[in-house]
Amino acid sequence: MTAPTVVLASRSAARQALLQGAGVPFEAVSAAVDEEAVKRELEPQALTPLATAQALAAAKAVETSKVCEGLVIGADQTLDFDGALVGKARSLTEARHRLRSFRGRPHQLHSAVAVAVGGNLVWSNVQSATLSVRDFSDRFLEQYLERNWTRVMDSVGSYHLEGEGVQLFEAVDGDYFTILGLPLPPLLAFLREQGVLES
Repeated sequence: MTAPTVVLASRSAARQALLQGAGVPFEAVSAAVDEEAVKRELEPQALTPLATAQALAAAKAVETSKVCEGLVIGADQTLDFDGALVGKARSLTEARHRLRSFRGRPHQLHSAVAVAVGGNLVWSNVQSATLSVRDFSDRFLEQYLERNWTRVMDSVGSYHLEGEGVQLFEAVDGDYFTILGLPLPPLLAFLREQGVLES
């Protein structure tokens, strides 16, 4: 029996690298959704940041599975700071302000993954991690932003834990893959159940 095709509805280099590293055969395509439009539709529901991540991952998987065959994986990550949903910084000034507000305090990352087939959601999972930011100096912050400003702008938290951004933290409680944006162990278990990977 032939294993089903796996499609990742994401152009995220980090998510692609995680699946490749885990030995998952897949094809990557752009998600067939307007993420900002979906967020606007969700606004009246006043969803928690965790529920928003779940809804976005499901939307990416379901909509993309209408135009792609096989098991379509959608994923999304949200940042939860004091119960509020935090988006990507739109400027270096905003990133600086955000990191200062995080200083000495914890926040949560919620990473959701969903799988759909033929327009139907067949599986989903969400994992959370708590990251405690250290009380860094203004001098460190300015040097960090100067060295990392291009990467800062493409991350919801204005950091990459797999790079120099790890120096912003005093403690991390959660799965590394969740922090990178893809709850990999539960997804791999599902793919084994589907015959994509050896059990």
